[in-house]
This record gives sequence, C-alpha cells and structure tokens, in this order.
Amino acid sequence: LVGFSLNSPIMSPTCRSTYLFILHSYQKLQTSNKMTDKETGKEFAAKFYRARTSKDKSEARKEIQLMNKLHHPKIVQCQAAYETLVFFLPSVAGGELFERIVDENFEHTELTSARYVQQILEGMQYVHKQNIIHLDLKPENIVCVDTSGTQIKIIDFGLARELEKGKPLMVMHGTPEFVAPEVINYEPVGLETDMWSIGVICFILLSGESPFQGNNDAETFALVTAASFEFDPESFEDISDEAKDFISSLLKKDQRSRLSCREALAHSWMASFTPLTRRPTKSLNKEKMKRFLARRKGLL
Repeated sequence: LVGFSLNSPIMSPTCRSTYLFILHSYQKLQTSNKMTDKETGKEFAAKFYRARTSKDKSEARKEIQLMNKLHHPKIVQCQAAYETLVFFLPSVAGGELFERIVDENFEHTELTSARYVQQILEGMQYVHKQNIIHLDLKPENIVCVDTSGTQIKIIDFGLARELEKGKPLMVMHGTPEFVAPEVINYEPVGLETDMWSIGVICFILLSGESPFQGNNDAETFALVTAASFEFDPESFEDISDEAKDFISSLLKKDQRSRLSCREALAHSWMASFTPLTRRPTKSLNKEKMKRFLARRKGLL
C-alpha cells in the first residue's frame, strides 16, 4: 500500500516520535494515512498536504484554522496539526455513506434516508452558526463512524470559507453535480449554497439518481443553472410527497427561497419520522445507487 516512510522529511521529528504510521486510509483523502498514537494506541486519519507553494500552504493552514473552530458530533474533528502541514482526525472506520447503503446486509428505506439527512442538517446547522460554508458537500464527504452505518460525520473542509459581513464571497470551485447555480454564475455565495448540495444528496439517497447529471459538465451546468429537475415516476414511486416537497424546497434557483438548516429540520418530512409518528416504509431498490457509485468511480 502507498504511504509515507517514517523516515520521510514530510514527517517532523515531533510527529514521528508520537505516531506510528500504519497504512493508507480510505480512498477519498488521497493524501490521508492511518496513524496510531504510540502511547495510547488510538488510531487517527492523518491528512498530509502537498503544499509546494506559499499559496498552497496558506490554503492548508486556512482549512486547519476552520477545523479548529468546529466542534460537533457530526463534524470530523481536528485532533492535532504540525508545521509539516499534516493534521490528525479521528479514524472513521465505516467508509463512505453511499458505499454502506449499497452493502447487501444494509436495509435502505425512506426512513434511513431521513435519518441520514437529519444528521447532515444537524452538523451543517452548527457549521453555519459559525458563519462557515462547506462548499463541497457530496456523497464522498459524508462518512460512517463505524461499520454499523447508523452515525455519520461530515469531512473535507478543504474548500470551506468563512463569511465576513459586508464582504461578498464568490468562488469558482465545487463538484458539477452538487454545485449550486450561484457558483456557476459566479455570484455571491452564502449558507444557502450548502443547502442546495444537501438537496442533491437527498435526491440521490432516495432514488439512486443524480438530478442534474448531464452527458458532460457543460450539460450538467446548464441543468443546474436552470434548476431543471424532475422526480422520475419509477424512481420515486415509493417515496412520500413530503420527501419530494423537502427536496424541492432546497433545490430552488433563488438562494433566498431555500430552506435553512433550522427550517429543514422542522419540515414535515423530518417530523413524519419521529418515534410518535413513524410510518412503515418499503426497502428501496439499490441498483440505481450502485450504478451511480460506479459512474462516480469511473467504472461506467
């Protein structure tokens, strides 16, 4: 497995004396490796930065600074950071959420989807209260705490930005299928920009299909900027009207019309799955989700 040698200059003496390198960690963090604290035996995911320029180093330090402001059960925590531009996160053993969902031993229903979306909203509500935008919410950045797959964490704040009052923020980065119209149009972004991405994730969770996927990026961008999507009758046959209304309330072209995290958590779809009002739901077909994952990994 690919990894850094313990004698590599990227590992500072302090870092080498404290942690034992084990192996390359989960695929999403390409420069992330699993480390073990020599004293406690506790495992961490160590993210190494390939910071070749002063700008790269500045961006890396910015991510660490933002992570140090975020302390919430649904957000992966920064445990330590070193001048060699490596920082340590708790080891998340469950892997990507969508990978867990397609496991043959996992029963996927509208209820489980609602529970996952609820956790994402709880985590992002905290992040937004700090005036921080994630700007790269997508399935690969939602991971399961363990192999049971019931609890999730939000990872990868590499593109996150802190909003400053009176300073409009425009960005030109993101993932085509999950990016909001204002990013493509190079208009000021806000907390609502993340809400669009949550709407896309929810759509895929329930149907296994991506609402704005075109044959190429240009076609995808055109669909996003037009906020053009539809609920395929076959894919959403067993999905409640409340769920579809929830998604529609997030995938609005006008940022100001989108639900906030607080409003989304209070939506009737979330309320319909409380212990007092829980209703039976059917198992959802995973075949489209499997194809979605295969395409994301370049296998189709």
